[in-house]
Amino acid sequence: MDVAALDRLLAERAAHVPLVMLTVTNNSGGGQPVSLANIRAVRDVCDRYGKPLFLDACRFAENAWFIKTGEAGYAGVPVAAIVREMAALADGMTMSAKKDPLANIGGWLALNDDSLAGQCRTLEILTEGFPTYGGLAGRDLEAIAQGLTECTDHDYLRYRVRSIAYLGEALESAGVPVVVPFGGHAVFIDARAMLAHLDPLRYPGQALACALYEEGGVRACEIGTVMFGLRPDGTEAPAAMDLVRLAVPRRTYTQSHLDYVIEVVTRVADRTGELPGMRIVYQPRQLRHFTARFAPLR
Repeated sequence: MDVAALDRLLAERAAHVPLVMLTVTNNSGGGQPVSLANIRAVRDVCDRYGKPLFLDACRFAENAWFIKTGEAGYAGVPVAAIVREMAALADGMTMSAKKDPLANIGGWLALNDDSLAGQCRTLEILTEGFPTYGGLAGRDLEAIAQGLTECTDHDYLRYRVRSIAYLGEALESAGVPVVVPFGGHAVFIDARAMLAHLDPLRYPGQALACALYEEGGVRACEIGTVMFGLRPDGTEAPAAMDLVRLAVPRRTYTQSHLDYVIEVVTRVADRTGELPGMRIVYQPRQLRHFTARFAPLR
């Protein structure tokens, strides 16, 4: 997080900020990790303004791996210990268990404030179920518990991160513009650079994602102007970047699968100048990137 910018924001608008949330790793910015030094600096700013710090910790284990391999002083520290150090700096954490914890459903909210936790438990009973199951089957709860242990395994994380790097290095070598360094869960293609003939308001990220699916059944996700370009007043502006995320499921793909993805992406890259922009034919008022429908501009 830009600590100086956070300080300026809280100095001007602290009354309008209920909490500060730090995403580890940063999914919308290319899957980049957050250092412990940065988490501590954000914690210091939050303390000065009396604001709680929460971690969006969907990929906490991969973030801890990057701290272990890239931050000074942590090479010999186990991943689980790094995770505990990250968590100790926060007042709360949210988690989608479908990410690092290897589960197929569910998630959790962790809080240091017992009073707030009690309010959340009451709301959970009203909306999801009793706290011991929270609307999930026992099998899913056990899967989450097991996944939280397995996802911090050294060998698992080393293989996982190296698989992503294999995909990214191959695309980079083929001339495909990708975000570097590579993250731990995905490779991000710079669609605005790859489809430079398209204005950002013609949604180059969505155009590329559709082309990848049509070419070879590769399902990708636009992270750009469709996701971030709609303003509260209904007008549009280009997002800072137009990326396409190639997220890799855990323990699913072999090297041959990744080689196939590389072939599909490079085939599309050879004809990017032919790809049309997209127009929106339906969008909801909020969170349009989940359910909007598109048609090509011809």
